[in-house]
Amino acid sequence: MSDRFDIDSQAVKELAELLNETGLTEIEYEVDAGRIRVVKHAAPAVQAAPAPAVVSAPAAPVVADKPQDHAGAVKSPMVGTVYLAASPGAASFVKPGDTVAKGDTLLIIEAMKVMNPIRAPQAGRVVAVSVNDAEPVEFGTVLAIIE
Repeated sequence: MSDRFDIDSQAVKELAELLNETGLTEIEYEVDAGRIRVVKHAAPAVQAAPAPAVVSAPAAPVVADKPQDHAGAVKSPMVGTVYLAASPGAASFVKPGDTVAKGDTLLIIEAMKVMNPIRAPQAGRVVAVSVNDAEPVEFGTVLAIIE
Protein backbone atom coordinates (compact mmCIF):
# COMPACT_ATOMS: atom_id res chain seq x y z
CA MET A 1 0.00 0.00 0.00
CA SER A 2 1.40 3.37 -1.00
CA ASP A 3 1.52 6.55 1.15
CA ARG A 4 0.45 8.55 -1.92
CA PHE A 5 -3.03 9.06 -3.25
CA ASP A 6 -4.16 9.70 -6.77
CA ILE A 7 -4.53 13.40 -7.48
CA ASP A 8 -8.00 14.33 -8.67
CA SER A 9 -7.16 16.96 -11.30
CA GLN A 10 -10.83 17.95 -11.59
CA ALA A 11 -10.94 18.69 -7.85
CA VAL A 12 -7.79 20.82 -8.16
CA LYS A 13 -9.35 22.75 -11.06
CA GLU A 14 -12.57 23.30 -9.09
CA LEU A 15 -10.62 24.49 -6.04
CA ALA A 16 -8.63 26.90 -8.24
CA GLU A 17 -11.87 28.25 -9.72
CA LEU A 18 -13.25 28.68 -6.20
CA LEU A 19 -10.15 30.71 -5.30
CA ASN A 20 -10.80 33.03 -8.23
CA GLU A 21 -14.54 33.34 -7.54
CA THR A 22 -14.14 34.11 -3.85
CA GLY A 23 -11.00 36.23 -3.97
CA LEU A 24 -9.26 33.86 -1.54
CA THR A 25 -5.55 33.16 -1.84
CA GLU A 26 -5.48 29.68 -0.35
CA ILE A 27 -7.84 26.75 0.06
CA GLU A 28 -7.39 23.29 1.48
CA TYR A 29 -9.60 20.23 0.97
CA GLU A 30 -9.19 17.04 2.97
CA VAL A 31 -10.72 13.60 2.53
CA ASP A 32 -9.81 10.19 3.94
CA ALA A 33 -7.48 9.53 1.01
CA GLY A 34 -5.45 12.73 1.47
CA ARG A 35 -5.37 16.47 1.35
CA ILE A 36 -5.20 18.98 -1.51
CA ARG A 37 -3.96 22.52 -0.87
CA VAL A 38 -4.19 25.14 -3.61
CA VAL A 39 -2.38 28.45 -3.11
CA LYS A 40 -2.61 31.43 -5.42
CA HIS A 41 0.45 33.67 -5.35
CA ALA A 42 -0.26 37.22 -6.33
CA ALA A 43 1.96 40.25 -6.62
CA PRO A 44 2.44 41.75 -3.18
CA ALA A 45 -0.14 44.38 -2.44
CA VAL A 46 0.18 47.08 0.15
CA GLN A 47 -2.57 46.46 2.64
CA ALA A 48 -2.80 47.80 6.13
CA ALA A 49 -3.53 45.01 8.56
CA PRO A 50 -6.25 45.91 11.01
CA ALA A 51 -4.96 46.04 14.55
CA PRO A 52 -6.52 43.51 16.88
CA ALA A 53 -9.36 44.99 18.89
CA VAL A 54 -8.71 45.57 22.55
CA VAL A 55 -12.20 44.44 23.55
CA SER A 56 -14.02 41.77 21.58
CA ALA A 57 -17.77 41.79 21.12
CA PRO A 58 -19.45 38.60 22.33
CA ALA A 59 -20.37 36.11 19.67
CA ALA A 60 -24.01 35.92 18.66
CA PRO A 61 -25.86 32.89 19.97
CA VAL A 62 -25.57 29.82 17.80
CA VAL A 63 -28.78 28.86 16.02
CA ALA A 64 -28.57 25.07 16.14
CA ASP A 65 -27.15 22.46 18.49
CA LYS A 66 -24.62 21.63 15.78
CA PRO A 67 -24.01 24.82 13.76
CA GLN A 68 -21.57 22.97 11.48
CA ASP A 69 -24.52 20.90 10.23
CA HIS A 70 -26.73 23.92 9.48
CA ALA A 71 -27.42 24.27 5.74
CA GLY A 72 -26.56 27.98 5.87
CA ALA A 73 -23.32 27.62 7.82
CA VAL A 74 -20.46 29.65 6.34
CA LYS A 75 -17.27 27.82 7.30
CA SER A 76 -13.70 29.10 7.36
CA PRO A 77 -11.76 28.04 4.26
CA MET A 78 -8.45 28.60 6.07
CA VAL A 79 -6.61 29.06 9.33
CA GLY A 80 -6.19 32.67 10.38
CA THR A 81 -7.48 35.58 12.44
CA VAL A 82 -11.02 36.90 11.94
CA TYR A 83 -11.77 40.60 11.64
CA LEU A 84 -15.44 41.60 11.64
CA ALA A 85 -14.77 45.13 10.31
CA ALA A 86 -12.49 46.72 7.71
CA SER A 87 -10.55 48.59 10.41
CA PRO A 88 -10.55 49.02 14.18
CA GLY A 89 -13.51 51.11 15.29
CA ALA A 90 -15.35 50.70 11.97
CA ALA A 91 -18.80 49.17 11.76
CA SER A 92 -18.94 45.39 11.31
CA PHE A 93 -19.45 44.13 7.77
CA VAL A 94 -22.58 42.27 8.94
CA LYS A 95 -24.47 41.58 12.14
CA PRO A 96 -27.31 39.20 12.98
CA GLY A 97 -30.52 40.32 11.30
CA ASP A 98 -28.78 41.90 8.29
CA THR A 99 -29.81 40.88 4.80
CA VAL A 100 -26.93 40.02 2.45
CA ALA A 101 -26.60 39.40 -1.26
CA LYS A 102 -24.50 36.59 -2.68
CA GLY A 103 -20.91 37.85 -2.78
CA ASP A 104 -21.24 40.45 0.02
CA THR A 105 -18.26 40.52 2.39
CA LEU A 106 -19.17 38.92 5.73
CA LEU A 107 -15.78 39.33 7.42
CA ILE A 108 -12.05 39.14 6.75
CA ILE A 109 -9.60 36.40 7.66
CA GLU A 110 -5.97 37.39 7.91
CA ALA A 111 -3.67 34.54 6.96
CA MET A 112 0.06 35.06 6.55
CA LYS A 113 -0.35 38.87 6.44
CA VAL A 114 -2.91 38.63 3.62
CA MET A 115 -6.43 39.91 4.18
CA ASN A 116 -8.92 37.44 2.67
CA PRO A 117 -12.52 38.61 2.37
CA ILE A 118 -15.03 35.89 3.20
CA ARG A 119 -18.07 36.44 1.01
CA ALA A 120 -21.67 35.31 1.37
CA PRO A 121 -22.13 32.10 -0.65
CA GLN A 122 -25.86 32.85 -0.98
CA ALA A 123 -28.31 35.68 -0.46
CA GLY A 124 -30.30 35.67 2.75
CA ARG A 125 -30.54 36.91 6.31
CA VAL A 126 -27.61 36.64 8.72
CA VAL A 127 -28.95 34.58 11.59
CA ALA A 128 -25.72 34.43 13.60
CA VAL A 129 -22.11 35.55 13.56
CA SER A 130 -20.37 32.76 15.42
CA VAL A 131 -16.92 34.30 15.95
CA ASN A 132 -15.48 37.30 17.77
CA ASP A 133 -13.33 40.05 16.29
CA ALA A 134 -9.59 39.24 16.31
CA GLU A 135 -10.33 35.59 17.16
CA PRO A 136 -8.13 32.86 15.67
CA VAL A 137 -10.04 30.29 13.61
CA GLU A 138 -9.28 26.89 12.18
CA PHE A 139 -10.22 25.44 8.81
CA GLY A 140 -13.90 24.51 8.93
CA THR A 141 -14.84 26.75 11.86
CA VAL A 142 -18.42 28.04 11.47
CA LEU A 143 -18.12 31.80 10.97
CA ALA A 144 -21.74 32.76 10.36
CA ILE A 145 -25.10 31.30 9.48
CA ILE A 146 -27.20 32.65 6.60
CA GLU A 147 -30.81 31.59 6.00
